[in-house]
Amino acid sequence: MKESNYQFVDTNILVYAYDKSAGEKHVVAKQIVEKLWKERNGALSTQVLQEFFVVVTKKVKNPISFDTAFQIISDLKLWKVATIEVEDILEAIKLSQRYKISFWDALILCSAISLGCSVVWSEDLNSGQYFGKIKVVNPFLSLSTW
Repeated sequence: MKESNYQFVDTNILVYAYDKSAGEKHVVAKQIVEKLWKERNGALSTQVLQEFFVVVTKKVKNPISFDTAFQIISDLKLWKVATIEVEDILEAIKLSQRYKISFWDALILCSAISLGCSVVWSEDLNSGQYFGKIKVVNPFLSLSTW
């Protein structure tokens, strides 16, 4: 797929955007998500939405209600969303071996690739690293990169 101006948001960034107990990470992540809403170039995957639901309703310091999480996810369906297919899983296995990263991180990259994203916002992958044409950015390391 050709490159677009879509920017992929990993689960941790999305969680911080809605987790008010996350301090400075909440502020930074919220700014990113708000900017993507404004510019209409946010992207994510069904994997991110699933992980987001579990984390924000059960694992954060101050969980949000199921109804609130439901509404957030319902709103996020307006973003560009990659649906995970078996071929994506097989490709993620290859990427995880090639780049020596976790399967789950590789699946995030596969989703971003399938949507033609230019950026993946993530705390988990190496900031500044390119995977093909996709650049990983950790917004918590240096705000000057975005």
